Amino acid sequence: MTVARSDMLIERPPGWFRALFPGAVFRLEAAPGEGKRVFLTFDDGPIPEATPWVLDVLDRYGVKATFFMVGQNVERHPELLEEVVGRGHSVGNHTLHHLQGASASTSRYLRDAAQGAQLTGSTLFRPPHGWLRPCQLIALRRHYRVVMYDLVTRDYSKRLDAARVVENVRRYTRDGSIIVFHDSLKSLPRLREALPASIEWLLEQGYRFEILKSQ
Repeated sequence: MTVARSDMLIERPPGWFRALFPGAVFRLEAAPGEGKRVFLTFDDGPIPEATPWVLDVLDRYGVKATFFMVGQNVERHPELLEEVVGRGHSVGNHTLHHLQGASASTSRYLRDAAQGAQLTGSTLFRPPHGWLRPCQLIALRRHYRVVMYDLVTRDYSKRLDAARVVENVRRYTRDGSIIVFHDSLKSLPRLREALPASIEWLLEQGYRFEILKSQ
């Protein structure tokens, strides 16, 4: 989900932006008395250069996450899908071709999403680039749980260093945040430092980590 919008929509999307996508999940606060929780998510994988390393880091800290996978990458590396599931994480669909809703007809977009769902075996869906048309959302919600985000770390951005990615996590995380990282080549230079540091900070702040599940 390489976010290509103005900075005001990055990190934490404002309320008016969330209102454009009724029924999509941006945040899942814990029930009263259950403490604080977060949902780590990783987009654009799985790839052998990044996903196994991410899994090892998650294992090191004993936390679980949700991986929104591009169908083509699953076709190329089905063993990585099996490894993600085998290590206790959940899987979501990020379309077959990392297709942008704004650049595709609804019929093509739904077809691409369905092919991605078949490969990932998941009814969780996150739109690439965090955007889709209202008619696409309505159609997708009939079959999938559409998951957006409460915090984009911007680990993909060459304009940021790892420290700034961690700062985004520290500044914008709150109870119920769905946090977006990427297991991608573009993100890996910042992810190697930022992911462990972010997890350590979240644990220090008393957050528990949960995975996203289908409805």
